[in-house]
Amino acid sequence: MLLISLFIATLFLGYSNGANDNFKGVATLFGSRTSSYQTAILWATFTTLAGAATATLLASTLIKNFSGKGLVPDAIANAPEFHIAVAIAAGLTVLIATLMGFPISTSHSLTGALVGAGLVAIGLKVNFAALGTSFILPLLLSPIIAIPLGAGIYSLSGYINSKCNLPVSQKMIDTCHFISAGIVSFTRGLNDTPKIFSLILIIEYFSIQGGMITIAIAMALGGLLNSQKVALTMSEKITLMNHPQGLSANIVTGVLVIAANRFGLPVSTTHVSVGSIFGVGLIGKKTNMRVFYQILLSWIITLPTAAIISAITYRFLQG
Repeated sequence: MLLISLFIATLFLGYSNGANDNFKGVATLFGSRTSSYQTAILWATFTTLAGAATATLLASTLIKNFSGKGLVPDAIANAPEFHIAVAIAAGLTVLIATLMGFPISTSHSLTGALVGAGLVAIGLKVNFAALGTSFILPLLLSPIIAIPLGAGIYSLSGYINSKCNLPVSQKMIDTCHFISAGIVSFTRGLNDTPKIFSLILIIEYFSIQGGMITIAIAMALGGLLNSQKVALTMSEKITLMNHPQGLSANIVTGVLVIAANRFGLPVSTTHVSVGSIFGVGLIGKKTNMRVFYQILLSWIITLPTAAIISAITYRFLQG
């Protein structure tokens, strides 16, 4: 019964992840009116699933152990009750943020859930030093890097175009925009699917490939059914954007996400995407500072929210 509950809880986390994250790679497509909402979410779903399918082929090297993440001893981290508490808490935190329209990091929700259950399990012996690279650095570095890069790339493209008067067709801009959005979504599917699957590694009845495909389907359903509010926040509420602004923001997101994966940089895809959109909006002087501050606050409270839910859930499962 515990293993069945763990599987359901992990699918719930996958659904919540898709609802909050799937649209982030294509937010600029919709925000710049390069495509409709329906076209954007379908493109995101297809490319995310493609990334997830690729992850199944590279499973042996891509699965990351988020079952303990160095925060608690392996003996505790491998218990089904611990995994269930983490999956439920992270899933609820992400879903609540989604319903409120806030784009947050699933990785940070997982980290908070691990901390909460870990505190109940072993008290203050939790390895808080591990929070530096898994939560604090991504929270600080991602927007600090993405905002000036987004502003810089957009300004540079405008300067080059004004000086050189390059003949650039709208069709070419839109094509590049779709490709960059697809790359971001593909990379996210490649990374997040094995990350979530790692929670059910202790269930021996599932093959790695079968389990990851099931989670990928849950992620796709979450994006298709529950991404509207996050889509509205990222596409319209942070800033209004034109075609060049949307493309510039997405190029920055794609480059940083790929660089982070290649060199192990502690950045969050969510924070990079929001930061780059905010950056191009600064140049156009159309940013909504109130919405941006609300998003920043949601990032800060992600960890404690997930920790509290996880601690309560784990204590309940123990009792």
